Amino acid sequence: MSTMKRGRRAVVLGTLAALALGATACGSSGGDPLGGGPSASTGSGGSGGPASGGGSGSTVVVGSANFPENVLLGSIYSQALKAKGVKVEEKFNIGSREVLYGQLQSGNLTVLPEYNGALLAYLDAKSTAVSTQDVNAALATTLPAALGILDSSPAEDKDSLSVSQETADKYNLKTISDLAAKAGELTIGGPPEFKSRREQQFKDVYGLTFKEWKPTADTTANALKDGGVQVGNVFTTDPKIVQYKLVALADPKNVFGAQNITPLVNKSGVDATATAALNAVSAKLDTAGLTALMKRVAVDKEDPSAVAKDWLKSNGLG
Repeated sequence: MSTMKRGRRAVVLGTLAALALGATACGSSGGDPLGGGPSASTGSGGSGGPASGGGSGSTVVVGSANFPENVLLGSIYSQALKAKGVKVEEKFNIGSREVLYGQLQSGNLTVLPEYNGALLAYLDAKSTAVSTQDVNAALATTLPAALGILDSSPAEDKDSLSVSQETADKYNLKTISDLAAKAGELTIGGPPEFKSRREQQFKDVYGLTFKEWKPTADTTANALKDGGVQVGNVFTTDPKIVQYKLVALADPKNVFGAQNITPLVNKSGVDATATAALNAVSAKLDTAGLTALMKRVAVDKEDPSAVAKDWLKSNGLG
């Protein structure tokens, strides 16, 4: 994951204990960030205490970090569970991973939409797992006994090398491997540190030597659209991919490790019905679909709950 990616999530999913302490100190109910302050959104239920077990009549508490994509995913999980008759309480926009993870361990939360690669990096910074299968296998042995992951979705919010549709058509580009013959003619853009972090890796793994590297930072997608660069580091669920009709090239050699959307659960709080409902979401959710949903939320400014409802209905899950 690039430094830009880590920076974007430093507040919401970071690894600094100070964030957790700050969020706890700012809670409005006895220091508890889930205690009903402005950062919490409550659906049915409302106990605020530990989630009860997975049996009939229990409440599943669905949480989320405080950025739009995670809130959207939390709403999808919540509504999918409700559609199966599960009693649900929503605790969205909470904050950092330290707070989220601790609340899940304690049972105050039951379900979180997670990113499997980022979660593994948080738990084991030395892990070298990159594929979805290897990341999930490592998580299975790293997570404490009380916690577990359910099925990962094909949807990933991760680094990509993306190109415009025009560039993809011109050079017949579908994967990063396809760039090898033409990279010397192309300019690549990304965050300022992207060159130092990735240049040698692209050479070693894919045999890529680009004509020029430009520090385009948050304007990378715009630079691709305007032709300032021909290849760019854009995150796979950035709504500009849809808005500007960009093509995220496949990464068959896993230069960018897996970041599959994956339910992280407190195992005592989910029964077979809840598990099946969440796994059904994962089976239907892919990167292109999530990116389209994020355009509606981030660009068109639609309500995440309404967008989630539409998606669930169109996929036979709501």
